[in-house]
Amino acid sequence: MSRTQAAQSAVPSGDVADVLTDDAVAFLTDLHRRFAGRRADLLAARRRRRAEIARTGRLDLRPDTAAVRAGDWTVPPPPADLTDRRVEITGPTDRKMTINALNSGARVWLADLEDANTPHWANVIGGQRNLADAVRRTITLRTEARTYRLGPGPYPTIVVRPRGWHLDERHLDIDGGPAVGALVDAGLYLFHNAAELLRRDSGPYLYLPKLESHEEAALWHDVFAHTEATLGLPTGSIRATVLIETITAAFEMDEILWALGPYATGLNAGRWDYLFSIIKNFRDAGEEFVLPDRSAVTMTAPFMRAYTELLVATCHRRGAMAIGGMSAFIPNRRDTEATARAVDQVRADKLREAGDGFDGSWVAHPDLVPVCREVFDEVLGDRPHQLDRQRPDVSVTADQLLDVAATGGAVTAAGLRGNVAVALRYLEAWLRGNGAVAINNLMEDAATAEISRSQIWQWIHNGVRLSDGTPVTADLVRAIGEAELAAIRAETTSEDWTASRFADAWSLFVEVALADDFVDFLTLPAYRLID
Repeated sequence: MSRTQAAQSAVPSGDVADVLTDDAVAFLTDLHRRFAGRRADLLAARRRRRAEIARTGRLDLRPDTAAVRAGDWTVPPPPADLTDRRVEITGPTDRKMTINALNSGARVWLADLEDANTPHWANVIGGQRNLADAVRRTITLRTEARTYRLGPGPYPTIVVRPRGWHLDERHLDIDGGPAVGALVDAGLYLFHNAAELLRRDSGPYLYLPKLESHEEAALWHDVFAHTEATLGLPTGSIRATVLIETITAAFEMDEILWALGPYATGLNAGRWDYLFSIIKNFRDAGEEFVLPDRSAVTMTAPFMRAYTELLVATCHRRGAMAIGGMSAFIPNRRDTEATARAVDQVRADKLREAGDGFDGSWVAHPDLVPVCREVFDEVLGDRPHQLDRQRPDVSVTADQLLDVAATGGAVTAAGLRGNVAVALRYLEAWLRGNGAVAINNLMEDAATAEISRSQIWQWIHNGVRLSDGTPVTADLVRAIGEAELAAIRAETTSEDWTASRFADAWSLFVEVALADDFVDFLTLPAYRLID
């Protein structure tokens, strides 16, 4: 039996033939046989590093990479259609959202196969199908209410975010085990679209999430080099922007760009997962790492300022683009006051980023594209970016990156209730297949849900008291959760409640927020509960 036949025999049935062609499966099989073992080794290295942090309560710059940090080197210039990234819109790859993103007027669309997407098999395959149609500008959607189609353009450059290294894809069996989600997502996109994108004077561009070390970036480098050789693509056609959304990656920004070599384009300040990563890694390091209410941890907190200023300085020193993160506020077309508040919050966020030297930033809704664009237009003018703005004034130490204690703020009853509500409502929507959820005029995704549940775990296990003196306990959280479920049921029809996944969401919440052992990613146990 040939390699293609061996892999194809493990492909699930269903309407997948256009995506999982024999050649595509053979390509994925080859990627897995070459790189899945290294991925497993790197996941083990994560666990060892986390154990060391637990032992020492400390992180520092790595002495073995000092020469890289001290070196005089730069990454290649960005490709033409990634030269101006002043406004990027993020969103999942379902068909309607794809069309809306392409019609948004943004410069870049982050096509999200990760935190804004539930990896139902239908979403995994459907997302690849929608991306192929988006690349070829043939995508349409007809519903009972209306027909969605592409406008006249111009269209944003597509940058796809695959899943992180930690997630499997159990629907595709390769050599007797589940496929690697990151290799499935990136591999299928590159296989089906790289040549077409180059023919259209664009290229295969990716956002790389959840990296925790430069060794993980080096693995991506080797995946890209092998992909280019296998598919006959010019060297350096694939370009990648890395989300610096883990505390360990923040200590290796130079090294990550260096490891990606010809594929490096920039870094992004993935603020929400960054906060989650700090909680996860320093969850047992004492009260100095306990964060207050999520709403109190703004980008002006000293440790967050250190992180973003270091990112801009590192990027511009190396000729890489620095992309800002996403404010969670979104407009509500049925509530003018809420919309005005969202616009004000987003404008303030983008003013800070543009003033700090970022070359562009994210928004989560088409109505916010003009807000972000206006702010960056004022700073950039006719320039496509501000790579020429070096930041020699920035000198960030390990202590500053870890100075969580200087944040200030309190843990309040409202903050605790908010975390429970967001986690429950988000998890229920995620289990039904929706990975980007508007809750209380905020766009929540897996990253913000991770903060919500990990803060609860941290507060319980560190003996935190609310601002009114009430201790945060598992029993208190259970009572709040049960009250939230009762309120949701009261506002929900019997039919909708029966069709919902709130019972599963509650069980999952208890597992990831109230268990003695901390679950590394809530999506790991959640994945067991979806098709």
